[in-house]
Amino acid sequence: MPLLARHEPANRNTMNKAIPQDENYGFEDTSFKAAGGFEGIQKLVKCFYQFMDQLPEAKIIRAMHAEDLSLIDDKLTHFLCYWLGGPRQYREKYGPLSIPGAHRHLAVGEQERDAWLLCMEKAVELQPYKPSFKKYLLQQLARPAEGIRKSSQGIAAQ
Repeated sequence: MPLLARHEPANRNTMNKAIPQDENYGFEDTSFKAAGGFEGIQKLVKCFYQFMDQLPEAKIIRAMHAEDLSLIDDKLTHFLCYWLGGPRQYREKYGPLSIPGAHRHLAVGEQERDAWLLCMEKAVELQPYKPSFKKYLLQQLARPAEGIRKSSQGIAAQ
């Protein structure tokens, strides 16, 4: 998987062939709508951070965050809204984003990547999404997670 210097929103070209074509995830705002819009994504993110606080496997990544998660919660919510084809308010609120660049200060290896994905998987499981969207979303989220890990490796080697 190539390292993404600048992450683009998920699109049809990156869809796994196992996802039904009639779902159209990754096209315009279909993924944003499938996630329940802003409120649905906000619920996902809150659930994600609850798992980060609770899961023993996530202690390593929880320690990378401030005690107060309200800012990062808002950033992830707005980012996911944009990334899933919804309103592009992240840029207006926080400026441009390079996913690897935003995480450059962190040492992210396989354990950290997997802990992040585990929290997201658990949070996605609890959402009222269609099974096909759950699968699609987790597949798409694995890409930037791996990109961050690879970017972190390159920095650690310097």
